Amino acid sequence: VQLQASGGGLVQPGGYLRLSCVASGSIVNINAKQWYRQPPGKQREFVASITAGPTTNYADSVQGRFTIFKDKSKNTMFLQMDSLKPEDTAVYYCNVQILSSDWSLYWGQGTLVTVSS
Repeated sequence: VQLQASGGGLVQPGGYLRLSCVASGSIVNINAKQWYRQPPGKQREFVASITAGPTTNYADSVQGRFTIFKDKSKNTMFLQMDSLKPEDTAVYYCNVQILSSDWSLYWGQGTLVTVSS
């Protein structure tokens, strides 16, 4: 099983980006999906999550600006990031609970988002 995150880049403050995370391999089922980020020099932090329900949850710092959603048929989840701020600069990681031979948590490789003028 592999997770491939993409969509990062350089954007000006107030701009937007959409991140994608695709799961591939021997997948029986997928449960909770989450995005985390690690700002420069800081610890990794929670950004958003979506369950199979789907129920969504957001960090206070991104509530109202970011939207997490999924395309179940393509084993893909997205993070739409609007009204970006310099403090959103970070490496973004997807984290997904996947049933293959057993239930495990998988991490994507990370995609860099830089918000700067």
